[in-house]
Amino acid sequence: LDAEQLQEILDAMFERKVVADEHVIDQGDDGDNFYVVDSGVYDILVASGGEPAKNVGSYDNSGSFGELALMYNTPRAATIISKEDGVLWALDRVTFRRIVLQNAFNKRRMYESFLETVPMLQSLDNYERMVLADALESKHFSDGQCIIKQGDEADAFYIMEKGTARISMTDINDSSKEVELTTVAKGAYFGELALVTHKPRAASVCAVGEIGRA
Repeated sequence: LDAEQLQEILDAMFERKVVADEHVIDQGDDGDNFYVVDSGVYDILVASGGEPAKNVGSYDNSGSFGELALMYNTPRAATIISKEDGVLWALDRVTFRRIVLQNAFNKRRMYESFLETVPMLQSLDNYERMVLADALESKHFSDGQCIIKQGDEADAFYIMEKGTARISMTDINDSSKEVELTTVAKGAYFGELALVTHKPRAASVCAVGEIGRA
């Protein structure tokens, strides 16, 4: 979420005070709110196969819950019970879906358009591209931080979501120096060849200013 969307969510959230042993949500109910824990301890109980509900975890003065039922229009998957008096911050279904889901949809569309520009992925059909877009995650890098380093093993393929990065290689005549090859910006991609060939990274890529990647 960008700063404006985050502020809109914060403005829309409302406080809910709970007491000990209060059922915040019950498994099987329709989803109404997304909750963020401000204070208190909350048990997570799940019933399955006709067996009594079992405690599968807890939130201890931090965490959030309730988003899955809102995102996928499914019944609550667990029961949440407060163990003590506490405070939650809630976001209603309509606001959650309008802001969070719209942002997710926009991100997916942006990632799909990025993937369409990668030659080795152009044989994918729309569904396969959509699945791959859903698997992408956003990550930020600070100025000067290396995204990939020459000689390292390949672990990911990168697409520039925003910002600028510098690509360089070790000088073949002096291993203590690096030679800048080029700079890349939004929409550029790198790191895919090392994943395919299973060879070490052939160059280093470092952030120039603050950047993000998909």
